[in-house]
Order: sequence, then C-alpha cells, then structure tokens
Amino acid sequence: MRDEFFIRGQNARGQKVPMTKEAVRVLALARLELNDARHLIDVGAGTGSVALEAALQFPHLRVTAIERNPAALALISENRQRLACHNVDIIAGVAPLLVEDHADAIFIGGSGGQLTELIDWALMMLNPNGRLVLTFILLNNLNDALSHLQTCAVSQLDCVQLQLSSLTPLGSGHYFKPNNPTYLISCHKEARHV
Repeated sequence: MRDEFFIRGQNARGQKVPMTKEAVRVLALARLELNDARHLIDVGAGTGSVALEAALQFPHLRVTAIERNPAALALISENRQRLACHNVDIIAGVAPLLVEDHADAIFIGGSGGQLTELIDWALMMLNPNGRLVLTFILLNNLNDALSHLQTCAVSQLDCVQLQLSSLTPLGSGHYFKPNNPTYLISCHKEARHV
C-alpha cells in the first residue's frame, strides 16, 4: 500500500507520528512470512501501517497493535476504521506487556529504550519457528539488537540496510530526495527455544 493510504498526524510536540514507510513495510511483511500465520504482534505500531497492511493482505490473521503514544493510538484507530480492518486489536500500553496469545510473528518498529527486554519478551511470546522482524534508523539500536540476538536461540538471523530516495520536484526539474537509511533485522525463533 502507498503511504498516502494512511492518515498521519502529529504528537503533542508537533512531531509527525512515526510510520514505517512503504518500501520498508514491503520487506518487513515479506520477512514476517504471514501466509500461514494466525497471530501477528506489532510493537510500537505508530500509525498502524504494518499492522493494518498485514490485516488487509491476510484477512484470516489476528493482529495486535501495541502503542503507547496517545496521538498514535488515535491514528491507528482512525486508520483501522477507515480501512475496515476488523481483525486488528489495539492495546494502549508499553511493551513488554501481557498479551493473551502467543504469536507466529512479531514486528518491532519502536523500542522505547527497552530493546533487549523487548527482544527477550518477543522470543518468549513467539511460537517455535516464529518470525521476529525489527527496524531501526539508529546505529546504536542496530548494534545492540545484533549483539543481543547473537546470544539468543534464533536461526536465520539476517540484516539489511535500505537506502531509498524519492523523485521530488525542484524548480522546473526533479531530483531524488534521500530518506534516512533503515536497518531491518529478521530471524526465526529456534524450535527448541521455549
């Protein structure tokens, strides 16, 4: 889905509510391998772009979107209603927190400074062979996540950097306006990690 399909707003400080951009979402959703999944958890859901696109692509999927920012929670709810995503539950809170059922896939788009705790919680919440996908724009978060995951019972650990530029008008011509690099980590919970 194009980014324009999602309503975006601002938080109390006038900053835009974070949203996982289209190209990053495409790769994240592919790495989450949702074809046979029953439950996806989206942590730090922002505008809800990952949760809602997953819900639309996989109507059988139950999606739980966790977000702490009141402005973002309002946007997720508005986007959910506008896109008629009845299979998305929204939890207002700070992860790690109690979620009723284990998940087949977890996406972490925001860590709120609790990255290693979130990774441990995600691995506890995932079913065996479940998929974990994380995205970052900060190098220190990338390094912390990779270091921590190398000590965890995961397989197929992979990391990519995405550097995208968008065609943008400038005067009578156009140029490619660069976006920040985004780092995407994906892995599987090992079957023996219970």
